[in-house]
Amino acid sequence: MESELQEAQEHESEVPVVPTAEPIESRFLFVDVSAQRAKQLRRGARPRVPVPADGPLKLERVAMREVEDRLVEWDLPPLVPPGERDARE
Repeated sequence: MESELQEAQEHESEVPVVPTAEPIESRFLFVDVSAQRAKQLRRGARPRVPVPADGPLKLERVAMREVEDRLVEWDLPPLVPPGERDARE
């Protein structure tokens, strides 16, 4: 895991990332979005926040910081009323 973060730091782009996502107010949604982002980081995505050189953070912590800083875009599926859900099936 350390080598993953070091490689990401070395290849980090010089382009600043501007927060564009809506803030997440639900702690459950925050956990879901952070978990998905941590999965992306484990699969090789570049971190969008600076990672300290003195000690690597867990990828989950990096993902949570990115979500807190509104650097991760997210959306929810449209809400389907219960009556319409039965008609579709």
